Formats: sequence, structure tokens, C-alpha cells
Amino acid sequence: MLATEKLAAYIKVHPGAIGKVVDFNAKSDRLYPLDLTAANTQLTAEVVADTEAFSHWINKKLADNNCRYGIGGYMEHRTIYTRSALFDTEDEPRRLHLGVDIWGNAGIPIYAPLQGTVHSFADNNNFGDYGPTIILQHNLDGLTLYSLYGHLSRESLVALEVGQSISLNQQIATLGNATQNGHWPPHLHFQLMLDIGDAKGDYPGVGRYSQKQQYLQNIPDPELILQFADINQS
Repeated sequence: MLATEKLAAYIKVHPGAIGKVVDFNAKSDRLYPLDLTAANTQLTAEVVADTEAFSHWINKKLADNNCRYGIGGYMEHRTIYTRSALFDTEDEPRRLHLGVDIWGNAGIPIYAPLQGTVHSFADNNNFGDYGPTIILQHNLDGLTLYSLYGHLSRESLVALEVGQSISLNQQIATLGNATQNGHWPPHLHFQLMLDIGDAKGDYPGVGRYSQKQQYLQNIPDPELILQFADINQS
């Protein structure tokens, strides 16, 4: 059974156990699906390499389409990671995005969509990296699930403690700006994992495309939690 199927089975029995990750009004807010693959010819290498220009491109897309957030990325084969040597491994560069990105304004609140505890946190302060990152651990009737929140503000880490209890819909962070979040346009990297091994405060959000089937065994589709599919998109 794939990771998505395992999580879906739990949610089917416990639909009320799922909360929100960001504030969103399905009646008035809109989402813009962002394509960050090579198919998007508007997003040139020059734009991607310039954080300010990249941010302007995203903000204009959201404004022109009257959307509160941009959304997308699960198992998306992206070309944008050429902007950072962090993703250039010797045998095969990492280009497969393993989570979902929610693009919005710096400072917006981020919430825990499931009850759990703080597993770990860290400031992954490298160009192109997560910046401040929180990992929560959840016990779903015997199914262990981890949720990762990357590109946060540094203030988000100040009061955290490993093992701290986290309630459903509790605010756990705010979104960081480009000077804090690994030099990206402001966005949340939201990712789910069934097993993270010995990882603490960090877990790959981008992997090798050749290993996609392996990732699908461990990384559920965040849409199961976000439940954005039925919301009116641009």
C-alpha cells in the first residue's frame, strides 16, 4: 500500500481529525496553480536566479488572478532547482519536489492540521534550503506520520521545545521572508512522511526523479490534509 493510501484510510475514518495549515475562506479566496516545470516558459532561468524577480513574478500572478495563494508541487519535476548548488548531486541532480508549496505573503500564520508533538526543528540556513524548519510527529491510531513546515520566520523557532504538545489548528509558525527562508519568494513547503529515520529538523524536500516510486511509498500527497482540490481555483 502506498503512503497516500495509508493516510487516506485514516482520514476516511476520522475526517474531523484534520484541521488547517493556513487561513483560507473557500467562499471568497482563490488559489492559483503554479507550474514550476520546464513547461512554464515564462519562468526563465534569469528570473529564477534572481530572488527579487522571482518574487515579483509570483506576486504578479497572484494579483492578476485575484488569488490569495499559489499552490502546487507534489511530485513535480522542477527545473527551478538549478538556482542552487544544494540540489546538484554527482550522479543525478535532485529535481523532484516531494511536498506542496503554498506561496503567499511573509508573516502569514501557519497552523498544525493534526494533533501531535514537536519532533524537531532547525534553521537550515543555506542558499536554496528550507531556512527555519519545524517537524511535527503525529500518532494516527498506530500510524506514525510526520509533517514538515519549511521556509518559516526565525521567530517561529524561538519558543519551541522538542516533545512539546501541539493541538489541532494551533498556530505553530509564521512564514519567513527571503532574508530568512533560504532566499526564496515567501512560501510554505508542507510535506508529509511516514518514516524519517534519524533526521532532525530537516528532511529532503527535493529528490532524484529516478527514485520517485520509492518516495511514493513514504511520502503521502499533502492534498489529503489540505483538501484544496474542490476549492475554486483560477
